[in-house]
Formats: sequence, structure tokens, C-alpha cells
Amino acid sequence: MTSTSISLTSGPTETSGLLWNVTRNEAARDAATRAEILADPGFGNHFTDHMVDICWSAKGGWHRPRVSPYGPIQLEPSAAVFHYAQEIFEGLKAYRHEDGSIWGFRPEANAARMQRSAYRLALPELPVEHFLDSLKQLIAVDGDWVPDAPETSLYLRPFMFAKEAFLGVRPANKVAYYLIASPAGAYFPSGVAPVSIWLSDRWSRAGKGGTGAAKTGGNYASSLLPQSEAYEHGCAQVLFLDSVEGKYLEELGGMNVVLVRKDGTLITPESDSILEGITLDSVLQLARDRGHAVERRKVTLDEWRDGVESGDIVEVFACGTAAVITPIGELKSDTFTVGDITAPPGELTMSLRQELTDIQYGRERDRHNWMYRLDA
Repeated sequence: MTSTSISLTSGPTETSGLLWNVTRNEAARDAATRAEILADPGFGNHFTDHMVDICWSAKGGWHRPRVSPYGPIQLEPSAAVFHYAQEIFEGLKAYRHEDGSIWGFRPEANAARMQRSAYRLALPELPVEHFLDSLKQLIAVDGDWVPDAPETSLYLRPFMFAKEAFLGVRPANKVAYYLIASPAGAYFPSGVAPVSIWLSDRWSRAGKGGTGAAKTGGNYASSLLPQSEAYEHGCAQVLFLDSVEGKYLEELGGMNVVLVRKDGTLITPESDSILEGITLDSVLQLARDRGHAVERRKVTLDEWRDGVESGDIVEVFACGTAAVITPIGELKSDTFTVGDITAPPGELTMSLRQELTDIQYGRERDRHNWMYRLDA
């Protein structure tokens, strides 16, 4: 939604060392319109009435934090982001608990990962307290956009890009941080079901020493063509192998992958070109809490194939912010198929998914203090 009708309804407020200005959107959707959207939001189809932005410059540091009506961003054609792809982003959710309160899941981990991404892309590192404050500032004006139906949430998308107007190849001296939000419906509205995964043996997501461990748009752009090939073969996602030997598992287009042995051991690929998954880290911790062994190491494609055929690998799942945990029913390629898409989701897969979502929605005790209140 775009609006040019605005009015300043609150003066500056200082939190986390930043002096915030809040400009309310006079064209904000009314309660009835918002309720209609929240009844069937999909994912990334609708956006709340406001957004957050903070400026950065080499001379002034972080400054001019503001909440303003959601709308277009004006940039010069020579803005560095268009030419040198100096851009990063994050993804997390706000959950409404039964008492109406609004919570984030490990947002400080997203803040820290965004700092690591910024370092790799030669962007300034937004302080964790500024990141957390930006979430709270947006929820303060758009908290009514957090749905309360089962498995729904408000998806939060912080992003940062180089906005300086120049064509020299160097880190930009002017950068913008933004935060927008989009209500998200249940990822599996008809119930969690296993998916088919397509093996990409031609394309790589990222290379050794590249930007694979950073959450930057270029990594996702490189996955779009192989993802299209996955769709053509009836698959929901694409699995990438390492770019050096082409035999080690990396990750899916936007999710991490986990294998489960019959003895209960969880195995997940380790590589310096894999994005560190916050959901993955949380799932593995919950598994450890139950006494399961966890292995982070190089995993070959053959280990998956042979393990399924021998019965040693009994479950495989993917995990990420959007779907939390997705059971993988089969892995397909031009030359082989592993698994059975008709088999029910694995018991451990579904149990871990239930435990994690129960924590996120306040139905289960938060033993690790992962939840962070956003509306207080």
C-alpha cells in the first residue's frame, strides 16, 4: 500500500540512544479491511501501514530513525545498490500469544547474523539494540496487524542497502536500514505434508570464500533458475551441493537440511558457504535437550542415498523461518530418486516442530529464554 497522506501525531522519543520520530499514516486501513486481509494473508502479499528506516553515513554514523507510512523509497539511478549489489536482509516473525501479547523469537540472533552479513558485504553493522528497537517501534504502531489464528504470524523483513549515488567500486558512504512487515498465513493450511526436493547438480548456490554465509539478495538470485527447474520437475525446493567437489550437501534454496539416523542422531551439513540458520540452531538444541546426539559436519550425497536405502537414515527435514520444519519425502534428480513422498512425516520431525511452535506461540515453557516481548 502506498500513501502520501500523512500527519505527525507524536513527537520524538528516545530509546536505545536513538531519537525516534513517528509519522502516522492517515490512510491506514480500517479494522474491517485489516480483518479481511488477516483472514487470508498468504505470504508476502500484503504489508502493514508503516515502515521503519534509519540512515547511516561515514561521517554521521547511525542517525534519523523514524517510523513513517509504508510507501515507495526514492533513490537515484546511480545508487550503489543497483550496480554493486551491496545489500543484506533478515527474516523473523512476531507471534501473538493467547493473552494478546506480541513476541519475537530470538531476534537478537537475527541482529547478530545481520551484523555478520553486513561485515561480509562491507556495510556498517547495525547495533543489536537499534535492531531490537526498530522491531518494537514498528509493533507500537502496527501491532494490530499481528494475526491470532493458529500458525499465523507477522513476518518482519529488516533490510539494508547502499544508497550513495556514485559509480566507483568501493563500499558506499551512505547506507539505509529499513524494516517492513507482512502478515503471514499458515505455511501448511491443510496440515504438514512431506515435499519433494530437486537435486541441482549443475548450479551452485555459493562458492568457497564467497557470500554464502551472508543473507544477501545475490545468493537468492542465483537460486532462482535452479528453483524454477525444481518446479518443472514437481519439486518444492532445490538442494545444492558444494561448488568444489560437487558431492557434499550444502542447503536448500532458503532452508537448512537435517538427516535423522535410526539411532536418533541428527546430522546437518557444515560449510563456510552455508547461511547459519536460527531455526536450525534452535531445533538442534531442542533435540540435545531430549538426549539426541547432534553432528555438524560435511555430509555427502551418497551418505543420504545409501542411508535411506539401508534404513540407517529414517527421517529427513528442512527448517527455516517461514515453514519452521518441513518434512522431506523424496529427493529427485535426472538419474535417481531417494525416498517415498507418500510416506507420513517422521515422528521426531513432527515432534520437534510441535515443540518449537509451542514455544513460539507461548504454549510451552521457554526454557532457553528465546522469546522477546515486542509490545512492551
